[in-house]
Amino acid sequence: MKNTKESVMKGIFFLSACFSIIALLLIVIFIFANGVPFMFEYGFFKFIFGMEWAPTNTPATYGIFPMIIGSLYVTAGAAVVGVPIGVLTAVFMAEFCPPILYKVLKPAVNLMAAIPSIVYGFFALRVFTPLIRDTFGGNGYSVMTASVLLGIMILPTVIGLSESALRAVPRTYYTGSVALGATHERSIFKVLLPAAKSGIISSVILGIGRAIGETMAVVLIAGNQAIVPDSLLSGVRTLTTNIVIEMAYATGEHREALIATAVVLFGFILIINSIFLYFKNREAK
Repeated sequence: MKNTKESVMKGIFFLSACFSIIALLLIVIFIFANGVPFMFEYGFFKFIFGMEWAPTNTPATYGIFPMIIGSLYVTAGAAVVGVPIGVLTAVFMAEFCPPILYKVLKPAVNLMAAIPSIVYGFFALRVFTPLIRDTFGGNGYSVMTASVLLGIMILPTVIGLSESALRAVPRTYYTGSVALGATHERSIFKVLLPAAKSGIISSVILGIGRAIGETMAVVLIAGNQAIVPDSLLSGVRTLTTNIVIEMAYATGEHREALIATAVVLFGFILIINSIFLYFKNREAK
C-alpha cells in the first residue's frame, strides 16, 4: 500500500511538472508563431528601429523603438530608486534591526509584495503625479513618476532576496572580521556584503524583470506617448502598456504587430533570466 501511494504521488508530481513545461511551450509557440512572421514580413529592423507607431495611418507604420527606449528608461529609473533602498533595507533587517521592530517590518515588506499593481498605480496617480507636477513641472505623467513607482514596487523582491543572501553567509565571516579588529559596520559592508554579492545581484536582476514587465500601474501614470522621451518629465509608453492599451480593439496586421511586440518583450525577459541563472550557477560553484 505504501509503495502504491508513493507511485501515485510520483505520477502526480511528474504530471504537474509536465503541465508547467507544456504551458510554457504553448505560450512560446503562440507568441513566436504569430509574431515572428510579421516581424520579417514588415521588416525586422524597420519594426525594431522604427520611430513611429501609427496603426491607423494609411499605410500603417509599426515602429517600436520609442517603446523600447521608454521601457529601458523606466526600468533603469526603477533600479536607481529601488536597488539602493532595497539593499540597504535588507542590510538593516539582517544586521541592525531590533527583534521587536523586525516582527513588524518583515510582514510589512511581505505585504508590499501582495498589493495588486493597480492599487500601486492608483496611489501614484493621486499622490506622485500631482507632487511631481507641482515640484518639477510638466503634467506629472512622466518617466520620473513611473520610475519612482516601479522603484517602490520592486522593493519587496530586492529586500527579501538580499536579506536571504546576507543571512546565508556563514557567521564565521563576520566573527573572523570582528576578531581581526574590524568594527561591526565595516565587517558588514566589507565582508558580508561582498560574500553575498551573487545573491544580491540576483535579487536586483529579478527586481528589474518585475519592473520591465509591469503594465497596469504604468498605464495610469506614464503618459502613454509613443515618443522617445527627451527628459525625465516627458511622457513615455513602454512595450507592455503598448500591448495592453491596443490589444482590445486590434485586428489583422495591427494585432500581429502587438504580438510581435510581445516577442521583443519576451526577448528582454529571456535575457534577464539568463543573467539571473548565470549568477545563480556561479554562486553555486
